[in-house]
Amino acid sequence: MTPTRADVCAAAIADAFADDGEIFASPMGLLPMLGVRLCRLTQNPDLVISDGESLFLASPPPLFAKGDVVEGWIPFRRVFDVVAYGKRHVMMGATQVDRHGNQNISAIGDFARPTRQLLGSRGAPGNTVNNRTSYWVPKHSPRVFVEQVDVVSGVGPTRAKAAGTGASRYHDIHRIVSNLAVFDLHGPGDTLRLLSVHPGVTLDEVREASGCDVHVDGDGAVPESRLPTPEELVLVNEVLDPKGLRFKEVPRDA
Repeated sequence: MTPTRADVCAAAIADAFADDGEIFASPMGLLPMLGVRLCRLTQNPDLVISDGESLFLASPPPLFAKGDVVEGWIPFRRVFDVVAYGKRHVMMGATQVDRHGNQNISAIGDFARPTRQLLGSRGAPGNTVNNRTSYWVPKHSPRVFVEQVDVVSGVGPTRAKAAGTGASRYHDIHRIVSNLAVFDLHGPGDTLRLLSVHPGVTLDEVREASGCDVHVDGDGAVPESRLPTPEELVLVNEVLDPKGLRFKEVPRDA
């Protein structure tokens, strides 16, 4: 099997959860769901996953299918206990994310009179100050990666530190995975740092597709994101996503 860009993204998302140990994984969106389930079956069997409604699952089912084996019950009201307690890693989307790791899913334009109303901040503030948080961006562009978000929904490390220990104690923006590359926030002053570019993508392409500066360590040589292993490709193609739903977010010809 020849890996597609979507497969590389799924592997990068799986790697983001690999060192979490026994923790509640909360993927939001199709590729995050796929990556978390892939991680559970390969790198981190201790991950706790749910059906997104009320059940903890003993084994990852295919995307949007019900699990056969249930190992626990988590009614919606209990999710808030887990959010506050902190043993959770959530991967959210981001309409905008800036070089300081702030995320926007609320509105575009001036806060007093926005030009576009989005989801609203929803759980983003609580997620970012209480839980390990990562972001998935299926369409990397200068409109998404910006110098400063229009509205801060998810809090970046600089803002969290400025707000005090209540916001910074458990703050951990872990990874930002896009359809072009993988980032963290360990650049100078807790800013965007490029960790890897996906196969076929160049550093110049990432910079051209970003509306803010992206830090590169050392001499500017950036490693490639790893290809999925043969085992991972079999799991993705035959077990987790045999219908190819992942290509709705990252097309085959990407």
